[in-house]
Amino acid sequence: MIFDRRAPRPDDVVIRISHAGICHTDLHNCRNDWHKSRYPVVPGHEIVGTVTEVGNEVTRHSVGDTVAVGCMVDSCMACPQCLEGWEVFCEKGMVGTYNGIDMNDGSLTKGGYADHIVVRDHFVCKVPDGMDIARVAPLLCAGITTYSPLRQYGVREGSKVAVVGLGGLGHMGVKLAAAMGAHVTMITTTASKGADARTLGADDVIVSTEAGQMKAAAKRFDFILNTIPVAHDITPYLRLLGRSGRMVLVGAIDQMPPFHSSNLISMNRAVGGSAIGGIPETQEMLDFCAAKGIYPECEMIPMNQVNEAYERLLKNDVRYRFVIDMALAAPSVE
Repeated sequence: MIFDRRAPRPDDVVIRISHAGICHTDLHNCRNDWHKSRYPVVPGHEIVGTVTEVGNEVTRHSVGDTVAVGCMVDSCMACPQCLEGWEVFCEKGMVGTYNGIDMNDGSLTKGGYADHIVVRDHFVCKVPDGMDIARVAPLLCAGITTYSPLRQYGVREGSKVAVVGLGGLGHMGVKLAAAMGAHVTMITTTASKGADARTLGADDVIVSTEAGQMKAAAKRFDFILNTIPVAHDITPYLRLLGRSGRMVLVGAIDQMPPFHSSNLISMNRAVGGSAIGGIPETQEMLDFCAAKGIYPECEMIPMNQVNEAYERLLKNDVRYRFVIDMALAAPSVE
């Protein structure tokens, strides 16, 4: 597909894309699973590349910088949410990196499955020196989606944290919580994932289909990061929270089954949700990952294997994120 980017504005940065992560959200938008896709969809909101041009009002970035772009490319920058660094909750609605509507000209935004992108400078993050740029891209979605709730709810040295679901989000949750000093337990339906979870940094593993293991873990955790991507009963996990414990949902965007309020009231528990962070927190996350050497587990593919990657995503056949490497040549066909 060939399409034109908008002309750069005075506060824009032009980026030559080197890597673009593949998120399950891309698949949902391409298939219109959420009934709000605007075609043609050019997905990709996990973007890493090199600055090739800057507008005359840009001071934060220079030509040659290695930079990254996540799930949003603009917001009103005037409402209380934007002014406090939470652009994702912009009261006028943040502009998605793709499938969004440009606030200036009303055009449809198109994402990172492309050779370059034009982005308002405020929404461009710096990639710290020395990072492996091939593995940075998924941090801009899976990384910040899991970092933000861990950070906002005070996970630290000695916290007892459970991560539910070992996938693209869950494996980052394990890595980040462990790097924050927490005692991390992976909760999974698949016993065979236990060894992998420990390799990623988990101290313990609970198989949620084993009633005895779940009962033994009652009231154990301060914080549960729930990354299950589909509607599910949260009651068994609520019972694992101790007094004043919190469970945060980051995976499921769906109508959830009801639960009995006694599971909250009886131990002063709370359940909430979390989106990506704002731009300041996203930069903080990148700096944290650089300092701690934290990266997602990635499989590199050339651009022409995106459809195959989508089919594999539907089967959960990836460990744990696909990244399009723009420099990879398409495999020869014999």
